[in-house]
Amino acid sequence: MTPTGVVAAGMPVGERAVAEFLALSGKALPLLRRWAGEDPGCGLARGLLTLATSERMDDTVLRQQLVTAHRDAQTAGEREASLVYGMFLYTHRQYRLTADHLVAHFERWPADEVAALMLDAFPASGDSAYRTYGEGLVELQAALAGPDCWAWVSCLASVRAEQGRVREAHRLAEHALSLNPRSGVAVHALAHAEHELGAGPVSARLLDEWLAKDAQAVQLGHLNWHAALQSIACGNFAAARVRADAALRREDVGMRAATNWRLMLIGQQPAGRSDPDHVRELLAAPGGMAEVFHTFNLALALAVEAATEDLERLAARTAADPRPDYHEVLAPVVRALAEITAGHPSSAAHLLQALGEKAERVGGVRVEREIIQDTLARALIDSGDPARAAALLHHRTTTRRYHTYEDRLLSPR
Repeated sequence: MTPTGVVAAGMPVGERAVAEFLALSGKALPLLRRWAGEDPGCGLARGLLTLATSERMDDTVLRQQLVTAHRDAQTAGEREASLVYGMFLYTHRQYRLTADHLVAHFERWPADEVAALMLDAFPASGDSAYRTYGEGLVELQAALAGPDCWAWVSCLASVRAEQGRVREAHRLAEHALSLNPRSGVAVHALAHAEHELGAGPVSARLLDEWLAKDAQAVQLGHLNWHAALQSIACGNFAAARVRADAALRREDVGMRAATNWRLMLIGQQPAGRSDPDHVRELLAAPGGMAEVFHTFNLALALAVEAATEDLERLAARTAADPRPDYHEVLAPVVRALAEITAGHPSSAAHLLQALGEKAERVGGVRVEREIIQDTLARALIDSGDPARAAALLHHRTTTRRYHTYEDRLLSPR
């Protein structure tokens, strides 16, 4: 079952469910539930439904569902069993093992679109070599699938955006959307490309029009966050606050913090803030420091609240963590945030400048990691080094159509 075209009403429910899931559509979950209900012995149906809802399950239920799905998938064939096994590894956050498994899976079943649902395992592994290999794997599968396969063209557009090949990413995303206007992966890649280009209100309108056709889209909050960043880019700060408050949930701590910290760096009032106690609870939870980028987002939320003491404790905790990305990269970033909130911009600038390109190891994607550069620019300005701050943001102010945000970053407060 490998859908290559736009979803049609006459397609079998399983094919429709897979196609909508690949498109990150709000229709995917109802279709997956229907498919699994109509064919309870279909391991792939159960596996995909579990993949789509795994974040809401406790470990016992998650394991039980996927063990059952794998048992049933084995009766359907080796491909289905391989897919479900990959889902087991992926949902249990065994990202390197997932990536290794996907390499073997694609060797046997080239350009398998269902397996593309787990490609995030490569960047999520925390290993730059895995990330690079994953990008090459997408390039190969997209070439094998051909230019008319919207799902793989969408994935390739995402890779190009992350590589900084922005105009190519833009062209690929538009081509994918011409093949399937509802491809959520393609519109997300387009949002990344337009962020790099500083498209401003044009991008925000496009995202609003796209979302208006699917109020339950998986990326509803995230695409609104991208639109909020475009509003910030062109200086419409009130619109950014309204969008963040209307679209971001209490659980969207990272996106809310990333919006608010950007606003605060340029002296603007933030949108609705996160509850500091909720942030502390998330940090103390078992998964609070399981992934470096998640912990970084929680640190940003503490910075928005000027919780200097919390940040200092977190910096000490990350510095003592045996994982290199934590003590080598995250610790100085968190320490710099603490210095900013304590009113010591020179110390923050020194910490972030010393970090250099290693900041990429904090995880996330280019649009998300950019906020570390933003923080450094503000620290340089506030410590009296505008020339270095201007050089740091030169590529943005000369390539982005709208860059009011960068102009304000380079202005004394």
